[in-house]
Amino acid sequence: MAQTAVELRMQNINKSFAGVHALKRVDFAVRGGEIHALLGANGAGKSTLMKILSGAYRADGGTIQLEGRTLAIASPADAKEAGIHCVYQEVDTALVPSLTVCENILLDRKPGKGGARWIRWNSLYREAEAILRDIGYEIPVKEKVENLTLSEKQIVLIARAVSQQAKCVIFDEPTAPLSIEEAERLFEVMKRLKMGGVACIFISHRLPEIMAVCDRVTVMRDGRHVWTKRTEEIEIPHIVEAMLGKSFQEEYPKVAARIGETLLEVRGVRRGVKVRGVDFHVRSGEVVGIVGLVGAGKTELSRLLFGADVMEGGEIVLDGRSVQLREPRDAVRAGMVLVPEERRKEGILVEESVRSNLTLPILKKFTAGGFIRRREEKEHAQHMIRELGIKTPDEEEAVGYLSGGNQQKVVIGKWLATEADVFLFDEPTKGVDIGAKRDIFTLIGRLVQAGKGIVYLSCEISEIIGISDRVLVMCDGRIVKELTGSEVTSENILLYASGGESHEEK
Repeated sequence: MAQTAVELRMQNINKSFAGVHALKRVDFAVRGGEIHALLGANGAGKSTLMKILSGAYRADGGTIQLEGRTLAIASPADAKEAGIHCVYQEVDTALVPSLTVCENILLDRKPGKGGARWIRWNSLYREAEAILRDIGYEIPVKEKVENLTLSEKQIVLIARAVSQQAKCVIFDEPTAPLSIEEAERLFEVMKRLKMGGVACIFISHRLPEIMAVCDRVTVMRDGRHVWTKRTEEIEIPHIVEAMLGKSFQEEYPKVAARIGETLLEVRGVRRGVKVRGVDFHVRSGEVVGIVGLVGAGKTELSRLLFGADVMEGGEIVLDGRSVQLREPRDAVRAGMVLVPEERRKEGILVEESVRSNLTLPILKKFTAGGFIRRREEKEHAQHMIRELGIKTPDEEEAVGYLSGGNQQKVVIGKWLATEADVFLFDEPTKGVDIGAKRDIFTLIGRLVQAGKGIVYLSCEISEIIGISDRVLVMCDGRIVKELTGSEVTSENILLYASGGESHEEK
């Protein structure tokens, strides 16, 4: 399909919050028929810029033009009327779960035509099916949205935008919660929109995705536009340097640590078909990476090791002692803690303060006679905020308002004071920007130097290669291969993770 003349242009956009400049004379433009990446570390201003474009915020100054016409966007309704739509990571806030796929796609449609009072359901079903076919999907249009997968819900949002003749669609971290296969299908939908002349803005922390999918890249830093370049003109190190404002030659900082005695032994641990007789060990000062494709059993294994699920067989030995883990409390008491994949559901209390989250596991230290010594608790929280570089207005801010990277620092910070010996990290960089990733890797390095044992579970192969001393590859609930030294390559990991060869368990 031929490209259209659609062009969306934001010029000299300014925005301040309580006297702090979030955006400083920012220019940004996206053309119809392109996928344009908008990148930046936490606090760079990209989210603020997109909230202005989508009507959630009002700019203090500047103009927005679409197809040469100046827009006055004062609300999300104004943005949608102009043809600007958003597909967010948290799709449930934009959909009505109790309604059908068809009803959600055509939600803003007036029932009937020409004053008719009756809804022509069969006509609407056919229209919704046609829209889904146009973007390459088949979802039962009579199915309730609450029964769909996350990726299918995203497609419903995209279909709604198409039904309203969208001219620009903002994709804000849409792939963060998706599997590799689901992300690939989403990219195909984005490419179909591009071929139809839609201007697509793509925000993602996964830089390889950006290089594979986008036509142009804009980088922001400290509320300013840094540069806009065509994808073929740049490489990932150029993007990282522009985002951080400095060279980033060592993405995964390794530290010199002495590997000591065995801290954790896992012997024949199993539960159903997801974890089938897993054996491995972790030593003091060592990072053991466990890598596998989605569904390999990594998260299920981490939950067993933390006592969140109960083993059906096997043994866990910590510091030479066999331990019975019936609940997470048992693991914490034994000296093993988990930074879970779903941090908002399992790692933090989103409505509680940073202080409460940081001190929750050690609250007894600040309690006497049934009363909490608030001053000591507050001082501890402030110390951890400084120590970990948590960006928050103060310790009383609700954790749910922090960025993904800072939420993750809170999850890690709450465990540091427990003096655990073994730290389990399950997809710790999911949904965090490149700067926060480096902070997490640096923190892991500090734990290693302190003699802790680290189990790092991820499907991000580059992270596993960059941070691990040894790599264990999981496939279908089993450890199928241990890789060390020169064996640790992306090709080997993919080979064994996809079941390309059969092996004795190591």
